[in-house]
Amino acid sequence: MSQSSNPCLSCGACCASFRVSFYWAETTLAQAEGVPVELTEPITPHYDCMKGTNHKQPHCIALQGVVGQQVSCTIYHQRSSTCREFDWLEADGQISKDCTKARAKYHLLPLTQL
Repeated sequence: MSQSSNPCLSCGACCASFRVSFYWAETTLAQAEGVPVELTEPITPHYDCMKGTNHKQPHCIALQGVVGQQVSCTIYHQRSSTCREFDWLEADGQISKDCTKARAKYHLLPLTQL
């Protein structure tokens, strides 16, 4: 899929719907190209999360733009494994239930297969 046809570039609902937690060693405390530690907060001795996502109404600090219109991640190349592994399609080609749930929160229609 080309970047221009990626539905995530106009959505961002997942970044503003779920806590983004990951092992602390994914941060710049452990690796130079990791998630910038200043954009994270600890949630356990071994796990951090992106600031803004450990709230009742989560919204990742790295998300820029307007959900459902046009968005971008300010740390895309340094994003966590949690973000890298989230996909709008499941392995079987079906639309992700988590994606559909996040989109519904922002009154966006579910995606359909291309």
